[in-house]
Amino acid sequence: MNPKEIRNRFLEFFKERGHKIVPSSSLVPENDSTTLFTGSGMQPMVPYLLGESHPLGKRIADSQKSFRSVDIEEVGDNRHTTFFEMLGNWSFGDYFKREQLSWIFEFLVSELKLDPERIYTTVFMGDESNSLPKDNESAEIWKDLFRKKGIEAKELLIGSEDDGSKTGMQGGRIFYYDKNKNWWSRWGCPENMPGGEPGGPDSEIFYDFKTKHDEKFGKHCHPNCDCGRFLEIGNSVFMEYVRNADGSFGKLPRRNVDFGGGLERMGMALRGIPDVIEVNHRPILDYIENVSGKKYGNNAEETKSFRIIADHIKAAVFLIADGVYPSNTDRGYFVRRLIRRSVRYADSLGIMKSTLANLAKTVAEMYSDAYPELNLKTEEIKKEISEEEKRFRKTLTKGLKEFEKGADPFILFTTYGFPFELTQELAAEKGLSVDTAKFRKNLENHQRISRSGSEQKFKGGLGGHSYAEIKYHTATHLLHRALREVLGEHVRQKGSNITSERLRFDFIHSAKMTEKEIERVEKIVNKKIKEDLAVESITLLREEAEKTGALHFFGEKYGEKVNVYYIGGSIDSAWSKEFCGGPHVKRTSELGHFKILKEESSSAGVRRIKAVLE
Repeated sequence: MNPKEIRNRFLEFFKERGHKIVPSSSLVPENDSTTLFTGSGMQPMVPYLLGESHPLGKRIADSQKSFRSVDIEEVGDNRHTTFFEMLGNWSFGDYFKREQLSWIFEFLVSELKLDPERIYTTVFMGDESNSLPKDNESAEIWKDLFRKKGIEAKELLIGSEDDGSKTGMQGGRIFYYDKNKNWWSRWGCPENMPGGEPGGPDSEIFYDFKTKHDEKFGKHCHPNCDCGRFLEIGNSVFMEYVRNADGSFGKLPRRNVDFGGGLERMGMALRGIPDVIEVNHRPILDYIENVSGKKYGNNAEETKSFRIIADHIKAAVFLIADGVYPSNTDRGYFVRRLIRRSVRYADSLGIMKSTLANLAKTVAEMYSDAYPELNLKTEEIKKEISEEEKRFRKTLTKGLKEFEKGADPFILFTTYGFPFELTQELAAEKGLSVDTAKFRKNLENHQRISRSGSEQKFKGGLGGHSYAEIKYHTATHLLHRALREVLGEHVRQKGSNITSERLRFDFIHSAKMTEKEIERVEKIVNKKIKEDLAVESITLLREEAEKTGALHFFGEKYGEKVNVYYIGGSIDSAWSKEFCGGPHVKRTSELGHFKILKEESSSAGVRRIKAVLE
């Protein structure tokens, strides 16, 4: 069963159980200041997990494309990738533990035909300091499910990851871990949760490849060991608690279930092959083998190069398709880095000419069923990869000159895009040493700033939805409409980034705005704010929503039902109306005074506005 079949089986399985299937959101999150990229299936569901009603009801399922920039350096082993798909199902105040655990176990064992003897689970051991109980309920459900398969599942209290390496498996199948492993909230374990933060225990599912334990990861193996024997393939979060302002915990008025399962990881388990690249990137590997004359798996160094190229080019293709182009800042920095690392490792395989761009077509063909937009953008993607490869080869020439002058490795990397690995190799050839620790420290600080908080755990993370951010979100709707009035109907939103201090809004327009145009836009927005217009929403069938004239851009796919937020008047006569998941303020008068701070170029044909509410 290939990834396409696993994805289809999962969605059909939950569709049969009353779930509405929604399409994947963009890799560029909308109005989420906490992260540059969509790094989990949960991120697009933030409004509904926080209380908004989903237009399609209480049961939702999807396969969400995701990108994690923090894993770039880890790619090259048998488990890490930057791009992946997260299979997800949600219950917004509907079913809970019994249904969720029973269904996901049934899917894995009956649909995918995984051997239940190789499945192990973890649950929350409780936290006395916060009066949070041990999750005996989930453990009992798991025991019952295993028993029906003829497996007597022994429970074992482990505690921390370190404790696990000391105690080992001890014949257990259901393992209790502490708040650092089996409690989920935006901010991690319970004591890190601010007032009003939702959270709850979770139950993870691991697949046992039965490989030999490597004692460099601890004396004994256990499900959360990093030796590679066990692989987490899914996690069910039971969001039922909220931390009060005084630090105590209460129950949420509505219990939610969030499941996230790695599509590629399930494929590894299904085939019993502990190699994420071999299982999920075979057509790309075939191409690399053809142009390099090398074979995947022939030796460790070449295998690492194969893996990096396969993962990085696939990720770059998807990011470019979602409008992220190579550059030196923000999201574009990571696309540039992906392509340049690919070129570097292609060179190590003897691929010295520009052929990586051709992989855009390979990736598009691999995903033609789920993401047909890749086929429509193949030539554009090829052009971006090819041009970036040419730029990098010029950069290599400049970098070599700076290296000869004795430039600092970190300056070579950040200013000239010169790979650190290449600096190390060249230094070794000259009998010189490189301060790796200093470079890593500088790089970590650089990445911390560049990724703007994009680090996320496997379980995913919610975005910020403070009142200030909700106000700025609403203001982008007014700004969008005002820009179309002043500059023309060709204006279309290309993206936005919102914090509690300001909004950043990218839109299609070829010329720099004049001072008069900026003043007119400000005047229109502030006029609508003073008019104290109502901000309302309605759920409609997608076709009906489109007939209202509501804006819906960004190349996104939508489900059969959508939310339309409209401002001023009815849905037919509203001054502003757009497809949007929310949330928003109730009336425009809540926004305050709108002021544009800066208007500048974002990329070719795209302008950027930064504005504040005073």
